[in-house]
Amino acid sequence: MHGPASLAWLLVALCAATGAYCLLRMRSHVEEQRRAAGGEALMGFGMAAMAVPAAVFTPPGWAWPVYAAVFGAAALHALWSARAGGHHLHHLVGAVAMVYMALVMAAAPGGPGGHGGHGDAGVPLLTGVLLAYFTGYVLLSGVRLVPVTAGGPGVGWGDRPELARACRLSMGIAMLAMLLTL
Repeated sequence: MHGPASLAWLLVALCAATGAYCLLRMRSHVEEQRRAAGGEALMGFGMAAMAVPAAVFTPPGWAWPVYAAVFGAAALHALWSARAGGHHLHHLVGAVAMVYMALVMAAAPGGPGGHGGHGDAGVPLLTGVLLAYFTGYVLLSGVRLVPVTAGGPGVGWGDRPELARACRLSMGIAMLAMLLTL
């Protein structure tokens, strides 16, 4: 990921905290919430790992194809799960975005993980499409978050809809930031 180290560390913290909360959500009593939380935890921790500043840790050349393979498998799982509900289509787009970012980083000038930038070529079409999708997703998620009332005292941390939505909103914002600095 390109950009200032302070932004990268904020993304690492945000994504790791989101991934940790998603692990907590996996303790929910609702099976569908547990499944969605598992995919979101993988996405949060994967985004945190990708956002670590290159000055601190530059992944070895084999790491980017591994990222692509892991998130490619997550994309296939989301595609299979999309038969049960539309929410999984968002997981599919997120996983495809992670595969795309891993492939871009692997092919960056200066070797795997190099920070070469786009030069005069502008923003690639797929980056633009993903930016538009995640911008819309963040705006819609923010609007949906406003009217949600907090769960009652008997609701566990894994079953609080306002926290699950805030978690998804945080990951959408982080994905936007990562795509912008790609």
